[in-house]
Amino acid sequence: MSTQHAAEQDITVLGKITSAFGVKGWVKVYSFTDPMASIFDYPNWLVNIDGQWRTVKVREGKPQGKGLVAALEGVNDRDAALALSQVEIAVPTADLPELEEDEHYWFQLQGLKVFHTDGQLLGQVKELFDSGGGNQVMVISSTTDSIDSRQRMVPFVGAIVLEVDLEQGQIQVDWDPDF
Repeated sequence: MSTQHAAEQDITVLGKITSAFGVKGWVKVYSFTDPMASIFDYPNWLVNIDGQWRTVKVREGKPQGKGLVAALEGVNDRDAALALSQVEIAVPTADLPELEEDEHYWFQLQGLKVFHTDGQLLGQVKELFDSGGGNQVMVISSTTDSIDSRQRMVPFVGAIVLEVDLEQGQIQVDWDPDF
């Protein structure tokens, strides 16, 4: 593994190593990508060990049961694999595929302020999740200047999400504030 200076580049977390798998140094991987095996599209990962991003080469990766497992260069036994438990996996953001004009990565939406079409601030995007069947949902948490202290779950669909402005850090929605 080689040391990488994260401050020198923009990185995106794609998942984490959860634990060891077997005795030959394989690790279990939890992927945030969709589909989850897309994490293996990146032959080199940045792993965060003791606050330092280090580059590690993926020798092999494959589905295992309902999850994923990987063999990493330099990780050859169970103890070395266990030492990586709960370590984040990232790649340089520049390595991510370019999206169409109206598409966004979830990490880009987290933290954006969400406004109703009438200008009321509903809150800030805390997280997004897939509710099944390809339906994405924004979890919107209240802020000190939002209209109330409620948490909202708003579907991320074109009929409701009217505009995403990454430069302004906001999303405009047509969503009844009483929901």
